[in-house]
Amino acid sequence: MDLVTGAMGCLAPKLLQLLQDEYKLQKGVRKQVEFLSQELDSIHAALRKVAEVPWDQLDEQVKVWARQVREASYDMEDVLDTFLVRVEDHAPADPSRLKRAMKKMGNLFTKGKARRDIADAIDDIKKQLQEVAERRARYKVDEIVAKPASKTSTIDPRLVAMYNEVDKLIGIDKSRGELMSILLPQWNDESNKKMKIVSVVGVGGLGKTTLAKAVYDGLKPQFGCWAFVPVGRNPDLKKVFRDILIDLDKETYMASKFTLLDERQLINELHDFLGTKRYFVVIDDVWETQSWEIIKLAFVENNSGSRIIITTRKLEVATNEVYKLQPLSYGNSKKLFYTRIFGGEDKFIDNQPDEVSEKILKKCDGVPLAIITMASLLVAKSREEWCEVNSSIGFSQSGNQQVESTMRILSLSYYDMPSHLRTCLLYLSAFPEEYVIDKVSLIWKWVAEKFVHRKQGIGLFEVGEGYFNDLINRSMIQAVKSEVDGIVYGCRVHDMVLDLLRSLSHEENFVTILYNNVGMVSGSRVRRLAFQGPKDSHQVINHMDIAQVRSVITYRSESVSLPSFKLLRVLFLESMNKNGCYNLQHIGNLVQLRYLGIRHVYIRELPKEIGALKFLETLDLQGTLTIELPSSVGLLTQLICLRAWRIRIPNGILKKLTSLEELQIYPPEDEKSKGQFVKDLGHLGELRVLRTAIFRMGQSMQYNFMQSLRSLNKMQRLTLVGWSRARNEDNTVTWEAAVIPRHLRHLILENIHLSWLPSCINPSRLPNLCHLDLFVAAMEEQALESLGRLPGLCYFKLSTWSTVTLTDIASNGLFQKLRFWSLVESMVQFVLNEDSSVSFTMWNGVDAIAFGPKMKEEFRVEPAIMPNLEELDFLVPFHSSMHGSGNCNNLGLQQLTSLRKVTARLMCEGDLPTHEKENEAEAALRHEADVHPNRPSLSVLYSPPLNI
Repeated sequence: MDLVTGAMGCLAPKLLQLLQDEYKLQKGVRKQVEFLSQELDSIHAALRKVAEVPWDQLDEQVKVWARQVREASYDMEDVLDTFLVRVEDHAPADPSRLKRAMKKMGNLFTKGKARRDIADAIDDIKKQLQEVAERRARYKVDEIVAKPASKTSTIDPRLVAMYNEVDKLIGIDKSRGELMSILLPQWNDESNKKMKIVSVVGVGGLGKTTLAKAVYDGLKPQFGCWAFVPVGRNPDLKKVFRDILIDLDKETYMASKFTLLDERQLINELHDFLGTKRYFVVIDDVWETQSWEIIKLAFVENNSGSRIIITTRKLEVATNEVYKLQPLSYGNSKKLFYTRIFGGEDKFIDNQPDEVSEKILKKCDGVPLAIITMASLLVAKSREEWCEVNSSIGFSQSGNQQVESTMRILSLSYYDMPSHLRTCLLYLSAFPEEYVIDKVSLIWKWVAEKFVHRKQGIGLFEVGEGYFNDLINRSMIQAVKSEVDGIVYGCRVHDMVLDLLRSLSHEENFVTILYNNVGMVSGSRVRRLAFQGPKDSHQVINHMDIAQVRSVITYRSESVSLPSFKLLRVLFLESMNKNGCYNLQHIGNLVQLRYLGIRHVYIRELPKEIGALKFLETLDLQGTLTIELPSSVGLLTQLICLRAWRIRIPNGILKKLTSLEELQIYPPEDEKSKGQFVKDLGHLGELRVLRTAIFRMGQSMQYNFMQSLRSLNKMQRLTLVGWSRARNEDNTVTWEAAVIPRHLRHLILENIHLSWLPSCINPSRLPNLCHLDLFVAAMEEQALESLGRLPGLCYFKLSTWSTVTLTDIASNGLFQKLRFWSLVESMVQFVLNEDSSVSFTMWNGVDAIAFGPKMKEEFRVEPAIMPNLEELDFLVPFHSSMHGSGNCNNLGLQQLTSLRKVTARLMCEGDLPTHEKENEAEAALRHEADVHPNRPSLSVLYSPPLNI
């Protein structure tokens, strides 16, 4: 279901479903259904053409027609869904023969009335489609769509950034220095002679063009020739190549004869010109990978030390080295803000509303374009007007050139997306500012709303996850990673992007937002409703048409009346704290419900009526205070996702939920039920994600659990929680009996003690494993080498009490894809040997070993060890960092050529160090980071001795 096409794509399959014998439609009605199905296909095809044209380029009459069709499609789908529910018998089996007979007679009457009603409804649908077809002909929609409205000539707002003087720029010094050091590092070796390409990535308005131009102006005197060329959304590649040539040599390539050359000839011309020259080129604002791959053909590798910068909003376009541009710091944001308003931070007027400006700066979140835009609204305004601007920040402000420029820049990214991504992104307008939107929960909401289109051989969640990742790569949403394991678990929407989405959502009647009895309410029927704020909003709701609401999303709202929403697909209830309470007494009336999420709410018990929700696909109770699920959950046979961590499941219902793809649940308490739970897991053949606890399980029960894993061939993520490693329970024998599914990508063992590495965790059995978190007491060299050969391993968190050394790990090709390594209960060292080989040593802090020989600068490692490692979290013994040849300058971090972030935990051995010694240790570590080619960020923490 797309924003433009509405529910049109869902209607034809549902109409065809009515032709099945079980519905026994009258002959005349069947013919009408066949006619409508064909008509819907024609209209849907026209809508898809509309969706291919950017919304801001569509003729206004086409927009009106598309809105009318969308609203009609929702109405038609509601009618069909209501009929399909009424005509089917969803009542549970009744053991009484008399009651069964009476129920059957009642159903016949109900079905007969439902068929008469559907005949009338189909007639109404036919009339609606005829009106739609007449409007389509009257508006000449097909003809207008073929010739989209021409865009008025506008000046590219990025031109201003290209011609700003560097001394007038604020907050650019740090990022300019970092980017320059990547392009031209201070040391000199053969690698500097190779051509280097650096991609600058960031959301629109963050200052990518400004940064690239500042670096370009600063470095171009060091090159023989240079060019700075913008590309844009729909580039003319011949013009791009000509612009590069003109920048390189204006006198030669301004001649008109070069306008006659095609792409191939222009590329050859560039090859001939660049030859052996040392060149510096910036390709600004690249949108598509395909465009960049062709542009890149023009640049020759001539071992002259040439450099290329590309700027892009999309991570997928970025190649080679990536520099992710960060927002301005708070101090620089404030300086830019006051400079724009008053001409300088020192000219700030004391009686101006500082508290309000702080809130506005928080909304802007360090995006220069947003800061300049907001500041432009406040110039020469009074205290009261500042408050008004703060309360109504958004793109509804008219008549301001900066605001229009900002909206145009941000909307470029929005309209560049395919229609299904626009729909998914617009759904995020229902969430509050600065809200962390849970990734998994969001994707299942998209699935319930039918925003996710099924692909051959790929599950709906995986397709939705692709949508989510695409939005991140396009810089439309900001990924939120776990500080523990670095996994992306959610997202935020920048306030300025959120303002854009809310404006579009209001215009298209996509989501109606209510905040404390106030909200954006259009005159149309409400399709999706978002409550934000603790106050009751019933006063506003009473004046709204909410009979056809499909989604209700609440945040901090104290009450919602459930019986009003008969056509509800998505219900998400979240309180501001765990004291929030909702009345779910009438939950069984929501027969169309696909998604039910209850977060941070106290519920004594879920009502048994939940079993009436036959279409329910997701039941998300994360953070909800309740003890046990009702047994009626076993009736939810279409349930795909059950997230109820720390909530127990009744005995015997798990094996009924055979459609489950994701399960996060505690096993039952008593031994008998727990044993049944372990066996029932083996019936869940569709399971893709499992998180459960295995503590208080004996060896035989754990063995049965491992046997159940054999049947879960589609498992991709397995998280098992134990009681505590301190208990020193040896689970390794049980794990030797395990056959872990080959498709597994994530294996996380929390508080589970393994005496040694089980044989089931090896490269041949787990070729797809990319995330591994485990504790192994006795880690041997052979076992660690085996883990290093896992072909897809990207994240590795290892705790061990052993001393392990691997020699020549570079030449052995170990850990080639590793990006994140955490050794918080182990310590690590990379030693460059005299023969240029590399030794890797990990030890436990009890064995007092010395560092290896001091590294010599003339030694280089080819290939680099762990060539993709970006983040390292490890322990360093305090005394070893300060004495002898084993100072922090020879930790070996320089061998990790892709390193971007280091967390070094100084472990105090013996007496606590003096403050002076602490400073010396930190200084030594920071020197190690400073001399690294990438100058990675360094966090120095203090850790107590390992408890072994």
